[in-house]
Amino acid sequence: MKTPKFKSRFHQPRTNDTSDLRPINPNAAGIDIGSESHWVSVPKDRTSESVRRFGCYTADLYALADWLAECRVETVAMESTGVYWIALFQILETRGFEVKLVNAHHVKTLPGRKTDILDCQWLQQLHSYGLLSGSFRPEDQICVLRSYIRHRDSLIKSACVHIQRMQKALTQMNVQLHKVVSDITGTTGMAIIRGIIAGERDPQILAAKKHYRAKRSEAEIAAALNGDYRSEHVFALQQELQLYDVYQTQIAACDRQIQECLAQFSDKVNLDESPLPQPKHPRHKPQGNEPAFDLRTHLYRISGVDFTAIDGLGVLTVQTIISEVGLDPSRFPTVKHFTSWLGLCPSNRITGGKVKSSKTRLVVNPATNAFRMAAQTAGKSNSALGAFYRRLRSRLGTPKAITATAHKLARIFYRLWTSGGNYQDPGMDYYEQRYQQRVINNLQKKALAFGFELVPQPEANTVS
Repeated sequence: MKTPKFKSRFHQPRTNDTSDLRPINPNAAGIDIGSESHWVSVPKDRTSESVRRFGCYTADLYALADWLAECRVETVAMESTGVYWIALFQILETRGFEVKLVNAHHVKTLPGRKTDILDCQWLQQLHSYGLLSGSFRPEDQICVLRSYIRHRDSLIKSACVHIQRMQKALTQMNVQLHKVVSDITGTTGMAIIRGIIAGERDPQILAAKKHYRAKRSEAEIAAALNGDYRSEHVFALQQELQLYDVYQTQIAACDRQIQECLAQFSDKVNLDESPLPQPKHPRHKPQGNEPAFDLRTHLYRISGVDFTAIDGLGVLTVQTIISEVGLDPSRFPTVKHFTSWLGLCPSNRITGGKVKSSKTRLVVNPATNAFRMAAQTAGKSNSALGAFYRRLRSRLGTPKAITATAHKLARIFYRLWTSGGNYQDPGMDYYEQRYQQRVINNLQKKALAFGFELVPQPEANTVS
């Protein structure tokens, strides 16, 4: 007996019929970026050949832009990994096209079938229906500043490698300089290292080179400098010191470029009418990797806000954040958009009405790292942010406390960024009082829910 055949609607072949859909961006194009060639797709009614391949040379990029203009394209979506998209992005943006750099993960998660050769057609189709959102990119002037700052950060990291190698050479000679000075690249440390390179071996003479504000005595420093000065280790120390000096010279040259770039920004505040407030901890000399020029005044002039008044945010931290987010807060409609872009807010994954996970998204963003570093610095201060960080650290642990404090810093930054004004720290005592009052209010609500009433206990009279 044969089983009857029947057709189920679940087994019918599906057709990709999009004739009923109306394009939102009819003049859209899609570009699949590659290291050797770029595939471009335009609407089929614009030319006989709707998909073309262009090379990666500059002349090919200008030819690509000319072809898009001939096809009456107004907006472009491109997908890329690496840095191959930057040159084409800038050329198309200069020519007046609306360019969107699309996250490859967002494209892959959309349903549909495509091949590697037709990536550009898939991008063009999705972009025409408004299904793609571009990645954030600040204005061109900020991008120039960002390039300088990122390059400066690379130079500092490279210089740190040679500091570690100098430390290794000193350790191999059993010169315990790091135990008697806080920083071997400081005034005392560099004077002693340069003396060793010059041929001095007497610990007493080397210890006499210390700065007058050094905490250790000459006798303690001399005892640490009594080492085995083998020639091969001294040679390695000399080479690493020379390379370190080269990077310091390059960092100083990069600082001059950054200063010239900042000078080209328009003023948002008149320094004569609204002078820069005095810093909380005034210093006569720059510390750490701070540049030699007055960076704090430049940041206040171009932003109109003294972000360094926020606990934990130093001048280098504020410079990094501004170079990443720009000066236009309208790109982030609300503070929730801003913290979500930074990856500092909970990413709730809800399934069946239940929250399965609320971990923050993994975001590779220099601005996010800057807020996290600022959170650790603020946690050591006697401020409201410091009290907030320490309370969460005791209850949730250090990683979650850093994330929560960084989130609060980002919200404060956004409020000043959008509305201006000055930041006033309410103080650690004020925060603790607010926290205690909040705990008492919660206890009173729970007591009322069970039919009880909280009665404050009178303070006991102390007998002297």
